[in-house]
Amino acid sequence: MEPALIRALIHAESAFNPLAVSRKGAMGLTQLMPATARELGVGNALLAEQNIFGGVKYLSGLLKQYDGNVALATAAYNAGAGAVQKHGGIPPYAETRAYVARVKLLHQRYKEMLSARGL
Repeated sequence: MEPALIRALIHAESAFNPLAVSRKGAMGLTQLMPATARELGVGNALLAEQNIFGGVKYLSGLLKQYDGNVALATAAYNAGAGAVQKHGGIPPYAETRAYVARVKLLHQRYKEMLSARGL
């Protein structure tokens, strides 16, 4: 997994707050829903290491499902793979469209930052 994309996802999801909990119950740095965390083998979604492991595993699976298409994978991360399938692409939800655009912008910024550092 590309470090810049992971950073972008965490930035967009929780602003790097490992104790973040959303109104819908998503938890931690990568904002895993409790059921998703369990499916991914995450015992405590508020522990940064476990959360990142689960979030990366989940995103990696979505990237494989969408043949490396970051926009579709991040849309599915936000709205669910069922919504992406139902709409044949990025769902027409304002929140999801804004999320995909935000992750794309952050991803580019982190790629540039890491590249400038020689990483």
